[in-house]
Amino acid sequence: MKTLTALIKRNTKLFFKDKGMFLTSLITPAILLVLYATFLGNVYRDSFVSNIPEGIKVSEELINGLVGGQLISSILAVSCVTVAFCSNFLMVNDKSTGSIRDLRMSPVKPHILSLAYYISSFISTMLICLVSAAICLVYVASVGWYMSACDVLLLILDIIILVLFGTALSSIINFFLSTQGQISAVGTIVSSGYGFICGAYMPISQFSDGLQKVISFLPGTYGTSLVRNHSLRGVFEEMEDQGLPSELVEAMKETIDCNLYFFENKVDISTMYIVLCATVALLIGIYVVMNVFKKKVI
Repeated sequence: MKTLTALIKRNTKLFFKDKGMFLTSLITPAILLVLYATFLGNVYRDSFVSNIPEGIKVSEELINGLVGGQLISSILAVSCVTVAFCSNFLMVNDKSTGSIRDLRMSPVKPHILSLAYYISSFISTMLICLVSAAICLVYVASVGWYMSACDVLLLILDIIILVLFGTALSSIINFFLSTQGQISAVGTIVSSGYGFICGAYMPISQFSDGLQKVISFLPGTYGTSLVRNHSLRGVFEEMEDQGLPSELVEAMKETIDCNLYFFENKVDISTMYIVLCATVALLIGIYVVMNVFKKKVI
């Protein structure tokens, strides 16, 4: 236990010591928020307004709350995974510098070493994502706040699970990388592609039926939906309280993926949690086994 704790402290300190890596990971979600609010905010707003039937009035603040909730849910769903790849650079850096050889030649067991990388990456990613979440919540409060304390707590729970997922996924992928060029290329691909396949950049409901069925097998999809549900629950509740037809509210939930379907079967919130948690456990297990049975010292 002492060895594991020492390695976790060592990895975490090295990450925060690298100012470039740390600032890049921290600034990225803030930049995304500015870009989303600037360029996508009006797109989301026009989309919602155009779908509201004539004769039904929705307050500007409520629309702003709806747009703000969708924006922050997209940012947080993506950041929890992409930031994990940035914070996991240390594992690849140790390979490229040769530090991993010294660690593997020591009495430290392979599974302890792998868990130390995982836990330290989780801690670093979690701290950055919590700061990002705080920034996002301040933004929502400035445009239209409809979240309860329970919604905020559930949102934090979603972030924790998504960070666990992102850290496990990045750990497995980074296991096969050994140079800075490789990790930069993978990081670029993940940053640009993950948001699309998890439904953060474009709602899955806008894809073709075949692609929707394929994406329904990806656990990140359910993570995005969980964040959306807890970011927007209060907005939808307020819409119903103001007398908007339930059919209209449900249609909006369908449009922005609060309601997800697996081959025409609606997936409830508890099932989303089960899928995501089971995936996290599976990925962590695979990552540890990969390190335990690794024979070649990199």
